[in-house]
Amino acid sequence: MLTDLTDTTTADIRAALMRTRDQMGGPATGMVLNLIIMTDESGQHDAVRAASQAGREHPCRVLAVIAREARVPSRLDAEIRSGDGMTPGQTVLLRLYGPMSDHADSVIMPLLVPDTPVVTWWHGLLPAMPSSQPLGQLAQRRITDAARARSPADALAALAAGYRPGDTDLSWTRATPWRSLLAATMDTEPGEVLSGLVSAEAENPTADLLAAWLSNRLQAPFLRETSGGPGITEVRLSTTDGDIAISRPDGRVATLSRPGQPDRHVALQRREIAELLAEELRRLDPDDIYGESLAAVPGLEAVSA
Repeated sequence: MLTDLTDTTTADIRAALMRTRDQMGGPATGMVLNLIIMTDESGQHDAVRAASQAGREHPCRVLAVIAREARVPSRLDAEIRSGDGMTPGQTVLLRLYGPMSDHADSVIMPLLVPDTPVVTWWHGLLPAMPSSQPLGQLAQRRITDAARARSPADALAALAAGYRPGDTDLSWTRATPWRSLLAATMDTEPGEVLSGLVSAEAENPTADLLAAWLSNRLQAPFLRETSGGPGITEVRLSTTDGDIAISRPDGRVATLSRPGQPDRHVALQRREIAELLAEELRRLDPDDIYGESLAAVPGLEAVSA
């Protein structure tokens, strides 16, 4: 079901949401969170599609805030989507014109499902300090994506300076399969790690965070090496028993090499943004490990292959 409201108010949007809920047999029942998306017109399609896919695992009310022309009178247009194979909850696209775009929190607050956690996701937009933003202050969890910034390295440095518990970044989420595989590998390797390196394409914040995490956890220096990609292509650990390497040149299947053992192939597929978002929506508590790794990134030594 699709409902368009032009030059509307939050009261009219709330009434339309209630009518939609009644007509659809109560799709708001069982919603587990509110997901606020900060995006622009060029990014809203991909962001809403990802949120809809993630919403199949986490039924939610999606509120996408799209800032439009700033030099026009204030106006609010809304598009309400529900049912038709979309998210089990409701999706509302809010297009804010003029000075109203500076007060998105006043528009959003009356539309939140009460007594339900709030997550704010900046898609394509990157505030240096998410917790200081009006919509960040409403949220228990705040999601950014440094990989979409013009300078991911500068973005990570800014996020580290402004970090507060509850912040996270999809660059960190992309590292989850690597961290899981590395942790499982090191559980079976008795040798002490002396040093290591992470190879990835240039300007890859996931590689920076992964190297920082490894350095923190293993108390050993890790270098960042530039490769041709895609994404992270190799992690190598130098141990007292020899080198351990995980190589993934194609972005899909990795080869695990360990001293004295045959090589093993491991599925290590690069994931779509909907899967990353769904992973982050599974937890509402602060990710302390991300905070520690983020703080360690600026101290990494960079090298070129």
